[in-house]
Amino acid sequence: MIQLAVDNNRQAQQQIYSRFSPKMLGVCRRYIKDLQQAEDVMIAAFMKVFTNLKTFQHNGSFEGWIRRIMVNECISFIRVQKKVKFIEDEIYVEEGFDAADSQFSIADIQLLIDRLPDGYKMVFNLYAIEGFKHKEIATMLGINEGTSKSQLSHARKILQQQINTIKKFEYGTK
Repeated sequence: MIQLAVDNNRQAQQQIYSRFSPKMLGVCRRYIKDLQQAEDVMIAAFMKVFTNLKTFQHNGSFEGWIRRIMVNECISFIRVQKKVKFIEDEIYVEEGFDAADSQFSIADIQLLIDRLPDGYKMVFNLYAIEGFKHKEIATMLGINEGTSKSQLSHARKILQQQINTIKKFEYGTK
């Protein structure tokens, strides 16, 4: 199917789009709060996928290759919007937010992540969800590695505070 899409077979391209677009919209949505903007970025990223399909080397998963294009397109979109600011501090702790023990749905957690400042949200998504290392994140975002660690630490702290506030409210302790 990939080779057919490389040869500009529209049906093959449509099958690839249909198969991967729901997941990739989820990826874009993690970075971009507005659903319509996330859809626009996803479509632009799929255009890059089809334009660069001949460069896919079959060394890793095809979905992973598409996901990386989506993430890079989201980062580019946010940069163009000039919405992201990184605080250059080196203070961080490796504790904080732990979604595993929470009783929140994915949608609830996404809403909490959406409330984060854009820099925190971007680093959190890249590290905690996409699995990038701080060195890779620093290179992708043009920041130093310590800033990446700091942004993650602050994001986790804010998320944990939000969860604690919700739990206190739900259990009537506040």
